[in-house]
Amino acid sequence: MTDDQDKIALERPALMTIRKAVESDIPQLLEMIGLLAAFHDDPSEMTAESLRRDLFGPTPWVTALVADAGAQLLGYALLTPLYRAQQGRRGMDLHHLFVRDGHRNHGVGQHLIARARDFAKAAGCTYLSVSAATGNFGAHRFYQQMDFVARPVTGMRYMQTLAD
Repeated sequence: MTDDQDKIALERPALMTIRKAVESDIPQLLEMIGLLAAFHDDPSEMTAESLRRDLFGPTPWVTALVADAGAQLLGYALLTPLYRAQQGRRGMDLHHLFVRDGHRNHGVGQHLIARARDFAKAAGCTYLSVSAATGNFGAHRFYQQMDFVARPVTGMRYMQTLAD
């Protein structure tokens, strides 16, 4: 059997809307963030309170776009701002892109990316960036089909934990 034969395909929803997340989406977003973390064998420490703070708090930190099919969210895209100071260029990082099992290969991810591009352009951004794990070849092919261009990694990224 091939991988395609092993996949679960659910019936396509009659209507899907890509829109900005609202507070009532938090439980489903939290679930999908956990599913994506599990896919990458990462622990998910996200809480509803953190997500609410970062999406809807006094200083929103991220933007979530959701694929809404009425009864269920089919996926989401999480966007964070970027800046290239030496060029004075705004950008947006497509930090997460997730589509639920059974709804992949139906165009949901493509629609989420199209809306992410629109959102970034409306915010004055000149580029949209995304990364994928080194061995995630399916994601690499998908992003290349969506006109993303692979860029070499140049250097190390460092982090410092800030005390509370």
